Amino acid sequence: MDQVLSQQEIDMLLSAMNNGEIIEDVVEEKADEQIKAKKYDFRRPIKLSKEYINTLHMIFEDYAKMASTALSTKLRTNAMMQVAAIEQISYDEFIHSIPKFTLLGVMQSKPMNGLQILEINPQLSTLFIELLCGGLDVILTRKEKDESIFEDLDKKSFTDIELSILTEIVELLIDTFQISWREIVELDCTLESLDTNPQLLQSMSPNEPITLITFNFKMFEVDSFVSLCIPYVFFEGMIDKLSIRNWFDANRNENEDDSESLQKSLNNVELEMEVQLGNAHMNLSEFLQLMPGDIIKLDRKITDPLDSYIAGKPYYRVKPGKKDDYLAVELIDQLEGED
Repeated sequence: MDQVLSQQEIDMLLSAMNNGEIIEDVVEEKADEQIKAKKYDFRRPIKLSKEYINTLHMIFEDYAKMASTALSTKLRTNAMMQVAAIEQISYDEFIHSIPKFTLLGVMQSKPMNGLQILEINPQLSTLFIELLCGGLDVILTRKEKDESIFEDLDKKSFTDIELSILTEIVELLIDTFQISWREIVELDCTLESLDTNPQLLQSMSPNEPITLITFNFKMFEVDSFVSLCIPYVFFEGMIDKLSIRNWFDANRNENEDDSESLQKSLNNVELEMEVQLGNAHMNLSEFLQLMPGDIIKLDRKITDPLDSYIAGKPYYRVKPGKKDDYLAVELIDQLEGED
């Protein structure tokens, strides 16, 4: 709340202004600076707060690392993905920012709403085809001769066989996407379709707000991009889980629940308890002469307590006896050095 001036303070302020001690224009300028409004673009509404965007950075950094490992294994060469940017734009802006001919994998992630789009540019897609079809030696030869590895890679269309090959790459990235969200929500991700013309996609309305995640992709001398378009409706069902505080609180609660469950399981573990009556020493010849009815003298007296063993370890001294029609022991004390 603004401070209320007394009549004396008001008179002093007016007097200072009349005497030139306070410049009225400066006061007005400072007031204008305090009430400056920030322009808001209603065509590009900001749906996710900075905190949620930071959480997405963490998720997709893990996704990029896992995707790099999976692609390197699949392509048998070193591939690296890194998060370049996360933006909130409209679907129409996304469509106009990508090439007219490009690889588009449309996927659905149940139980979340909406469709997600994975975009890989045609040069990079063609390079994937070359590698999966055994063209690694050709690419390495071009690299040794300082020739461009993009020779003959500028395509305008893909054959059905090539699309079938690229499906393996897209499904690999989709599986990695599913795994990367496991700490937040369990997803069931499936590839709905594979397209090459962005203008023909009718999965979202032009003004629908989306989150665009752009990845840097490096392989050989290639420095390219892979894009992931996720509509805001995808996040609506789990918006609270994107809070870093709630995320760690949930993990802590899960750990506590796991500890309780583990404790209950351990409480039901059965342990075998044994009681040792005593020991006797004999040589091999005496052992071979043993017959039924022979009496073996042990090293303990009748009045001495016995040692009990749990899971093969000594724990208690016990006194032998009988309970009902069964042999029993009474616990006397705990052996030293045992918890």
